[in-house]
Order: sequence, then C-alpha cells, then structure tokens
Amino acid sequence: MSVLTVRQVRFRYLTLYGLRWLPTGLTIPVMILLMQERGLSLSQIGLVSTAQGLVVLALELPTGGLADALGSRVVLVTAWAVSLLTLGLFAVADSFALFFLVWALQGVYRALDSGPLDSWYVESTLAADRDADYEPGLGFAGTVAGVTIAAGALLSGGLIALGPVGPVSALTVPVLVAAALQAIALVVLLSLLVEPGPARGPGTLRASVVAAPRMVGQAVGLLRRSRVLLALVSVELFWGFGMVTFESLLPVRLAEVVGDPERAAALLGPASSAAWLVSAAGAAATPLLLRWLGAAPAAALLRIVQGVTVLGMGLLAGPVGVLVAYLACYAVHGASNPLHLGLLHRQVDGPYRTSVLSLNSMMGQPGFALGAVLLTALADRSGVGTAMVVGAVALAVAAPLYLPAWWAGRRTTPTPPAGAEPAGPTGAEPAGPTGAEPAAPTGADPASTGPGDVQPAGAAASAEPHRAAP
Repeated sequence: MSVLTVRQVRFRYLTLYGLRWLPTGLTIPVMILLMQERGLSLSQIGLVSTAQGLVVLALELPTGGLADALGSRVVLVTAWAVSLLTLGLFAVADSFALFFLVWALQGVYRALDSGPLDSWYVESTLAADRDADYEPGLGFAGTVAGVTIAAGALLSGGLIALGPVGPVSALTVPVLVAAALQAIALVVLLSLLVEPGPARGPGTLRASVVAAPRMVGQAVGLLRRSRVLLALVSVELFWGFGMVTFESLLPVRLAEVVGDPERAAALLGPASSAAWLVSAAGAAATPLLLRWLGAAPAAALLRIVQGVTVLGMGLLAGPVGVLVAYLACYAVHGASNPLHLGLLHRQVDGPYRTSVLSLNSMMGQPGFALGAVLLTALADRSGVGTAMVVGAVALAVAAPLYLPAWWAGRRTTPTPPAGAEPAGPTGAEPAGPTGAEPAAPTGADPASTGPGDVQPAGAAASAEPHRAAP
C-alpha cells in the first residue's frame, strides 16, 4: 500500500478516535445505576472499581513497551477486542465477582489502549512529512472525543427514555448498543490503521515480547537523561492530585451550595454534558494557543488558570458561580491535554514513544490516589472548599515544570551555509540512547470511566479525556 498523506493520516486518526470514545459516552449515564440495579451497594461499587486502577498500574508500562516493540496495530486490535468483551460481560454481570472481573478487564483494556493510537498518528504523520506539525491533530482529537462522548451520552439518555426492550432493562440497552458500536469500531480499525514501517508478521511476536522489558527500561532511561522529559512527566503527579477536586469533590460542593443533594444531582446531569462540549471547544483552541504563546508557555499558563477555576469552585457562593467555574475548568482541561501530549512527543524517539506515554499516564495514577485520600480527608475535617483550595494550589504549582521545555525550545540553531546539510534541531535534550535517531524537531499539540471508560475531558493527560471506569 502507498504511503498515506498527512491529510489521510489525520482523517483516519480522528475517525478512529471518535469511534473509540462513542461507546464510552453511551455507558457513562448508566454505569453506576446499572450496577445498583443488579444488586450492588455503593460501597461494593467502590470496591470493584479498584480493580481497574490496580491492573492499569501493573500493566501500563509493560503494554507500552509491547506496543513500541510489536507495533500499534496489534496492540490496539487486542485492546479494542478486550473492550468488546468487557461491554458484553457488563451487560450480563449480576454479582460482585462478575463486576470485579469487568473492571479488571477494563484495566487491561485501558493499559493496552493508552498511547498506541496517538503514537501511530505521530509516526505516520512524520513518515508522510518529517516537518509536518502534528499538534493541531492532537488538539482536534480532544474536540472529537468531547463531541462523541457528549453525543453518546445524549443517545444513551434517549434509549433509556424509550424504556425496556422485551426482557432487556432500560439501563442495559445503552450497554448493548455500545457493544455493537465497539464491534463496528474494531472492524474499522482493522481497515484504517496501517503501520508506517515495514510489515511485522506473526514471527516477530516472540521477539517483541522479549524486547518489551528492554523498551520499558530504555524509556525509563530517557527520563534520567532528559530533564525536559522528566519535568513533563512530573506534571502528571500534580495534575492527577488536582483532578480529584473537579471529578470527586465537585458534586459534594454543588450539593453544599444548593442545599439539596437531589437538586444538585439534577443540575449535574446537563452540566456534565456541557462540560464535555466545552472541553472539546478548549481542545479546538489548541492551534490558536500554539500560534499566540507557543506550546510550553501556553501549557504552563493553563496549569495556573485551571488552578484559578478550581479556586472558584471552592470559594464562589451559589450554584451558578460553582457551575461556571466547573465549565471553565473543563475548557482549560481540554486545551491542556493536547499541549502536554505534544510536548511529550517532541522529546521522544519513535521506538520509545508509547512507553514514555505510558510512563506519563502512569504517573497520574498515584497522584490521583494520593489526592483522593488526602483531599477527601481534608474535606471531612475542614470543609470541601478548603480541600478544593489545596487542590487548586497543587494544579498551579506544576506550571514551572514546563520551563525546561520552554528553555529548550528557545535555543536557536545557526543558519547553515548555502548548500550545507541542515543541522538537526537544537533545544530538545537528547531523548534516546547514543546512536538512536534524534528526537522530532521542536515545533509550534482529553481523563476516564467504565466499559467504555470516562468523566469529562482525558486519559489523565494523554489525549484521552480523564478518569476511567466501566
């Protein structure tokens, strides 16, 4: 097959990105309610959800190394097949053990799915044009994710409103539709995703599995050799910690200012849908931010602005003020993800790209867990507003960690004499081992829930929208 053009690569990437998140949108409204309908208590739901985090933490790096060694296509096909299995099992699960298995499988899917599609997009874009800017495509991906998740959530609500279909309960219907869409997405993936390098046959599988730990070790080695990359990955610790404020504490804060938990829940429904849309709008603004400020300054500024929005959620009185700050927070979140991801890609050699993305994603896991423990305990003792102020500070203090990337980008390359071979880019610290291909040239870039997986804006700061759960 002929090499794809930059335009064709972007079209295929955005198509697959939308198909990846549409089933998630369908499952978000019914996830908790369906488990309750099947007999689980809220405490049991909390326990089964830990299975996903544990599995992701254990597999994030090994699966990233496997993707770098074996290629994105095989790993993504496996991930989407596991997602299809997860949705099918979620539709029929009726016990604590089965739901625990659902969430564990969801963790396997999340670990496999974290990074390969973005890496394929970047590698295929650079294969088509070494000087192409891929950051706008990453920003458009955030827009596509927000729009498709919002569309899936609206479709799910419509299906629930239609009521049960025969013996299938109304809450189960969206899950079955999500499974059907996931099957279609898997077929489309097999058709559209073509590796830019030479074909890798089944004979490479064993060698790739053996090579995966080495890939992981070398990816970790990149962090020791590049202060730019280390600083960027460290941002995730603070980001994950601060996410607790707008993912877990916001409903409590809204109930506090409204004075009625049921009314607060009613307000949160449409507010969550709106959050996905403003997140998409924020991601769409990425090219403008790149032109006006540059990637690193814009990313640093957005960390501070997001801290301010969380501060507003914690201190503003009345539901209108809290919800406006909430929507502003997600707009910033949508813009931040592609910028951060683009800066990471600029520091990574192709063979280790997915492993480094997995390292970045994995750093958010302990950050979120620590925030969940400390901020909720602080909310119990000193109030939700105080906990949100602490989370806001944690988000904002990560801004200086973008300075090394900014300083690296400001270094200039002397203009070569006429006819001379252009020098490689300066400014990015060497990311690969000696003899490795240099990092991509410096240039002008959504978080997670359930058998589909997400909450507004993320994966946690890959291009994914963030927190994850069936």
